[in-house]
Amino acid sequence: MRIKIKTKVSSTKERVKEGFTRDLFMSLNPPFPPVKLLKFDGCGTGDKVALELNFLLFKQKWISDITEAYEDEKSWYFVDQGSRLPFFLKKWRHHHGVEKAGSGSIIIDEITFSTGTVLTDALMYPLLYGQFLYRKPIYKRKFSG
Repeated sequence: MRIKIKTKVSSTKERVKEGFTRDLFMSLNPPFPPVKLLKFDGCGTGDKVALELNFLLFKQKWISDITEAYEDEKSWYFVDQGSRLPFFLKKWRHHHGVEKAGSGSIIIDEITFSTGTVLTDALMYPLLYGQFLYRKPIYKRKFSG
């Protein structure tokens, strides 16, 4: 399944790129499940991000590899691809994009995921969609000019 959420912010593409840090990453996580950041190399090709998700009764590791990164005058993006996923996910690809838009930018979260079945994809979709909607006000606050 695919989720795409766009957030218009008043900061430049360059400022948004500079702001994609460990601190921003942690602030984008919703309250549940609590996330422990095990590793954050950055947003460049070859970097890794490792998390531990705490579902209270059990914990799951999530490791993503940054498989692509690109920048030109108008845009910047990087892609994280899940290499070790929680049991409920079989595939994960998250394209983080930033495009110039007038004096500001548009942040684009584009996620492609699979749980392994169409039924569980449909059940997971609203949960994941909500987790990425949670990011919109954080992006707006962080990149407000």
